Amino acid sequence: MTADMPHLSIAGMKFLTQLKKHNEREWFNARKATFEAEVQAPWLDVIEAVNVAFAGFAPDYAKPARKVAMRIYRDIRFSPNKNPYKTNVAAWWSTTTVERTSGGGFYAQAGPDGVVVAAGVYQPTPAQLLAIRRYLQEHHAEFRELLEGRALRKLMPDFDGNSLKRMPKGFAADDVAGDVLMQRQWALSVRLPAEVATGAGLVREIASRFKAAAPLVEMLNTPLLAAVTVRKSMF
Repeated sequence: MTADMPHLSIAGMKFLTQLKKHNEREWFNARKATFEAEVQAPWLDVIEAVNVAFAGFAPDYAKPARKVAMRIYRDIRFSPNKNPYKTNVAAWWSTTTVERTSGGGFYAQAGPDGVVVAAGVYQPTPAQLLAIRRYLQEHHAEFRELLEGRALRKLMPDFDGNSLKRMPKGFAADDVAGDVLMQRQWALSVRLPAEVATGAGLVREIASRFKAAAPLVEMLNTPLLAAVTVRKSMF
């Protein structure tokens, strides 16, 4: 990857910083052109560059940038925080064979608070959670080997499993895969300094971590993709 890879602009980061102080529709609408030129457009370019990188290790996750990018608008219907806008840009890549927010995938976020790169399964549906647990019950040793790989954990050291305090219903308390099965999600991440967002290495920082996490994401998606294949074969 060359030094001219896309990244956020200084002006874009300044806009997001100001948005934290002026999270109001009137302020945003008066500066929407700045958002589109200095924040949205560069971020879409970053996404497209990551899509190119995916071709080398996970081609099924590359999607058009506008389908991957997450909206700047917050859903405030059920939130006590009524600020209408997010103060970062983000994207979520899931495999092309499942719905946009389903299954395991890759996530990137950039803003004044830093750059977050993450991968795994987040908040799965009950059916997905059960399917993954049943699969990991049989493949726990392989999963642990991937999860604790030195190269991967150096790049993505933070694990969020949202663990239960006891084994989930339907699984024996003494199951040898207990530590894996008690998780309610399987998510790895890292937070990088905010200045990474405006540097020429942004795409490299994201793509290298996605590449390292790809085998783990593929494994977590295996039972979910199998279920999709079965459903399609029924029609």
